[in-house]
Amino acid sequence: MNSFNVKPNIYFGQGALEILREILTEKVLIITDPFMVKSGTINRITDNITSKNISVFSDIVPDPPIELVVKGIEELSKIKPDVLIALGGGSAIDAAKAIMDFSKKILSLDHMEFIAIPTTSGTGSEVTSFSVITDKEKGVKYPLVSDDLLPDKAILDPDLVKTVPDFITADTGMDVITHALEAYVSIDATDFSDALAEKALVLSFEYLIKAYKDGSDIEAREKMHNASCLAGIAFNAASLGINHSIAHVLGGKLHVPHGRTNAILLPYVIEYNANIIGYDNKDLSRAAKKYHNIAKLIGLPANNVRMGVKNLIYGIKNLEKSMKMPVNLKEAGVDLDKLKEGREKLAEMALEDGCTKTNPRVPTKDDIIRIIERITM
Repeated sequence: MNSFNVKPNIYFGQGALEILREILTEKVLIITDPFMVKSGTINRITDNITSKNISVFSDIVPDPPIELVVKGIEELSKIKPDVLIALGGGSAIDAAKAIMDFSKKILSLDHMEFIAIPTTSGTGSEVTSFSVITDKEKGVKYPLVSDDLLPDKAILDPDLVKTVPDFITADTGMDVITHALEAYVSIDATDFSDALAEKALVLSFEYLIKAYKDGSDIEAREKMHNASCLAGIAFNAASLGINHSIAHVLGGKLHVPHGRTNAILLPYVIEYNANIIGYDNKDLSRAAKKYHNIAKLIGLPANNVRMGVKNLIYGIKNLEKSMKMPVNLKEAGVDLDKLKEGREKLAEMALEDGCTKTNPRVPTKDDIIRIIERITM
């Protein structure tokens, strides 16, 4: 028996922030990063809250470390807010999730409401039971997985993403596509997660390049914001695969932005998962057939499975080229000497990552090493 549910109440579209006016409690804590404060974006939140007892914890940094979570718990324990708001990209929301979850367990703050407000269109963290925290000393990213991490409300206001730089739009947009594709071919995929993943992909291939070229295109921004959320719900239900497993270990080691690492890996992971050998279209994998279906959905030539998979890979590469994205780790500015001695260890860590178990093809350590080698060229 399978099940499917969506916990966060989702408010979306222009003006969605007005739902904050319904907050009638006394104490509010906002967890965010310094840029949200410096740019004045945080005022868009506070101006919609009637409470005058608002505190801000703005120490969030990319790839939030364990030490930051501890500091956030200490701050929350002093305030004991009625409402906790996470404002920012994946790092802010992930950190807030960890801070919220540990604080509830330690301080018994079961009454505290948790609201997530994303300011990038990529992670889908506002609707997932995942959080990624980094051990900087070991260079390892640890995924936390629990339904207790799910926010109570998610607010998707496209006005908050209009000023996102084009290169971040590219990185986060490719993260959306990776989330949706991995959820779609996951061994835990269902009709429900497939429907969400398909819609996220159709929206992304239509609107990502528009959002990249013109950040003020509010329709494109709104559609990508929605696509990110849809893909988040899809992978929260179906999980992901080795694209993310490898990206997690490479991100912890090499500090390349997560979405960019996913984008570099994606064509090679699709090719690996599809596993089309020779020119015989018999005995094709389930993943290959599903990639073929996506190629048809987004309007690529796909007269047969082989052509569909091939053109999906080309389509992704062309999209990345149009957004001036690096095609390998060298172009991403990585010192490749750091990888020479550590590939086996990285491959072992990727195999142990929680996302690997739902990949459509069971990888070996050598498979992971070969994929890593291909993205260094």
